[in-house]
Amino acid sequence: MSSTATTTNVPSDAPAHCPGTQSEDAGKASACAGCPNQQLCSTGPKGPDPAIALVKEKLADVRNKLLVLSGKGGVGKSTVTALLSRAMAHRSPEQNFGVLDIDICGPSQPRVLGVLGEQVHQSGSGWSPVYIEDNLSLMSIGFLLGSPDDAIIWRGPKKNGMIRQFLTEVDWGQLDYLLLDTPPGTSDEHLSATTFLKGTDGSWGAILVTTPQEVALLDVRKEISFCKKLAIPVVGVVENMSGFVCPKCTTESTIFPARTGGAEQMCTEMEVPYLGKLPLDPRLTKCCDEGKDFITEFPSSPAVKALDDVVTKVQQFFEQNNKQ
Repeated sequence: MSSTATTTNVPSDAPAHCPGTQSEDAGKASACAGCPNQQLCSTGPKGPDPAIALVKEKLADVRNKLLVLSGKGGVGKSTVTALLSRAMAHRSPEQNFGVLDIDICGPSQPRVLGVLGEQVHQSGSGWSPVYIEDNLSLMSIGFLLGSPDDAIIWRGPKKNGMIRQFLTEVDWGQLDYLLLDTPPGTSDEHLSATTFLKGTDGSWGAILVTTPQEVALLDVRKEISFCKKLAIPVVGVVENMSGFVCPKCTTESTIFPARTGGAEQMCTEMEVPYLGKLPLDPRLTKCCDEGKDFITEFPSSPAVKALDDVVTKVQQFFEQNNKQ
């Protein structure tokens, strides 16, 4: 790979030894022969994306940025994002929190946070996010659709443009934390968000969500490798759906057995922090479907206690980073 290339500008379908889209050799090097992106790379503009500087300016008042990632869909990433944001907003009412839903094709946050059907308003300072609480706001493409049933059928460049627009045109005001709910995997949305956030001031990092079984752990290992390659600070891993809590007797049972030691063992092997386990609670699913605040509805649930421990570790990570 050319010394001018970085891992953030190498297309996912590029051949080995790709020089990167911003390199002077893009589309011209011998490694480019036969690549489906060859013509685009050779004729496209070179140099850094001017939007990076604009994102830095727009997010100057956002102290901490937290990406919520998962290797596989269905592990509860959006639920964990909503729980974390609500828990932090309750714990620190004097601070301000925002959620940015960049899962372009499957925006879940408007329903999970109970603001489905709301509209965003545009002013001279940009889009105004929808407020869930006095200190918690949300922006999602779900607010821009004519119907919740509308499908987003976009290729990568248009998704990237939407993320850039969210980061440069939403008037977040002063935020202590901005949580970004991402789609599963390691694709266009993740590369765009990472490229833009790297250029901002303040601290940033990623929390990874998995379930205990090996089929989910295999994919979250790839997500950890993705973070390491792109130098994304890993806040830690949350093992979601770790056991089932009966809503009647609150007895916990194992639904997804951790046959290889679960997320805790994986974290030890891959040398990343382990944040804890969140048990299954069917009342949580009901609250998400109805857009209710699970934390205030069922404060005695074991899931709320486990969530509190995770929030403490997340905030400690950023507090320590901000002191450095």
